[in-house]
Amino acid sequence: MAIRRMDNVLIVVEDLDAVIAFFVELGMELEGRGPLEWRGAERVIGLDNVQQDVAMLRIPDGPGRIELAKFHKPRAITPEPKDAPANTLGIRRMMFAVDDLDDVIARLRDHGAELVGEVVRYENIYRLCYVRGPENIIVGLAEELS
Repeated sequence: MAIRRMDNVLIVVEDLDAVIAFFVELGMELEGRGPLEWRGAERVIGLDNVQQDVAMLRIPDGPGRIELAKFHKPRAITPEPKDAPANTLGIRRMMFAVDDLDDVIARLRDHGAELVGEVVRYENIYRLCYVRGPENIIVGLAEELS
């Protein structure tokens, strides 16, 4: 038996509107948004009396998705430290291939994003950087050089 695909990555957020705007500016499309009213979700995630809003974003013409969840009840827990460095255990970033790295960085800055380090060249293959967006979400950006 083999894995078939990765459907999505979940990110728990406080400001759903800001994070949606950030990923839409990156180039993702909002598939849907609303309250999650399926009680089976409580059994899946192991929490009781859950009230949450969710949004699903997708990569245009691609298989990748990001699910965003804002918990109203129970309240979300903030990890420590808030601005965790790249060597912190757990998922640290998602990487996206982009056409024009400088353009994407400029557009994301309008949504409060800032470079984590600097833009660097990996041989003659990629220009790479990490960007910290709303909710301290880190995305990696890679522009393939031709």
